[in-house]
Amino acid sequence: MFNQWLQWIACGLVLGAVAMGAAAQRADVDPRLARVIAETRAFDNHAHPMLSPPADATDREFDALPVDSMEPESDPLAWRPDFPALADAWRALYGFAGKAPLDEAGMKALDRARAAVKKREGEHYSAWVLDEAGIGTMVANRVAMGTGVEPPRFLWVPYDDALLFPLDNSALARANGDRAAFFPLEDKLRARYWREAGVSALPATLEAYVSQVVMPTLARQHAGGAIAVKFELAYLRPLDIGDPTREEAAAAYARWRQGGEPDAVAYKALQDFLFRTIAAECGRLGMAVHFHGMAGAGRYFSIAGANPLQLEPLLNDPRMKGTKFVLLHGGWPFVREAGAMLQKPNFYLDISQQALVIPAHTLAKWLREWLELNPEKVLFGTDGYPFSASMGWEESTWLAARNARQALGLALTAMVHDGEISESRAEALARMVLRGNAEALYGVK
Repeated sequence: MFNQWLQWIACGLVLGAVAMGAAAQRADVDPRLARVIAETRAFDNHAHPMLSPPADATDREFDALPVDSMEPESDPLAWRPDFPALADAWRALYGFAGKAPLDEAGMKALDRARAAVKKREGEHYSAWVLDEAGIGTMVANRVAMGTGVEPPRFLWVPYDDALLFPLDNSALARANGDRAAFFPLEDKLRARYWREAGVSALPATLEAYVSQVVMPTLARQHAGGAIAVKFELAYLRPLDIGDPTREEAAAAYARWRQGGEPDAVAYKALQDFLFRTIAAECGRLGMAVHFHGMAGAGRYFSIAGANPLQLEPLLNDPRMKGTKFVLLHGGWPFVREAGAMLQKPNFYLDISQQALVIPAHTLAKWLREWLELNPEKVLFGTDGYPFSASMGWEESTWLAARNARQALGLALTAMVHDGEISESRAEALARMVLRGNAEALYGVK
């Protein structure tokens, strides 16, 4: 099946260049480069894989803040049930010939086709999905790993936002409907971290909280194989992470540790102090720090609050020299701001989720800009996620991987045609983006 997939994607990448004139060829993919891109087993920097059967039936740990708990938004075309490309994914993955959108009978037929493949693959199912998408390694952004989602094919990135909010979060939860759903989930995850740390109540001082809860949690995650930790902070508050003193943070902790809604300014200082403490420790342990960095799901997501330029003071902090920060989803719509941030030695970005919702010709435009600036710090990613009944993490992974390869081919071919790079350099950059850059970032093969 994978060889058939390679032939299909390579053919699709070069078809326009073969059939059209010289002027049109500049917008399509060089055939030799297309083959390199199609054959390279990718390192997916960010996704939310689900466990293999039978554990997938009850799996909810693919996200600390599942988007199905949010109020509706105006969904991008790629998330909608009538997205035409879904038919390609169904056919490739399950041999199911259906046209989006599916009616009730069609959904039942798709479910039967999926079930047959799951039965055939069993606990190998999640790895089989990677094979079908041409992915060698997937970074699994999950609360915990489990059946079928295990090293070496899947590498773990857990969530640590819950550690930033140890006080009463009632006022934060009242801000809007999305946060009303999210903060109880963060409270639940924090309680889990407490139990795992052997703590039954909030420690008496900030110093004790850091030493008894925060540091043991990071140490456990590192020992469990985590290559990074993830923050969905942009869903909970803006990314303007200040640099308060330990005394300011300790005063806020002490004042509201025993209850009551904390003052917003004082509580932010505590959150910012804890974030910097976590980020510095991640650098010491050799774990990267991942940020959600794109206009997010839900009607209340603060797009302005996710502008990556807000991270510049953090990146400039000399105490963070040893910590590598990765902006997931490439910062859309702030794609040029994100590209400019690549000059920071400790900043990286990937194209996950953009790879699904942004068409290849559009994505290729700013992907090219990034590759012209700092090609060693641009990462492949899908953000494969169980979005809906018609598009599970399997379909979104497959579609994003195909679209990302197309965008990469378009960007590199245009750079060759304009004399910016040689053909051999284009092939080398393709391998770097698809796999090599991530291997260097995380120190893995």
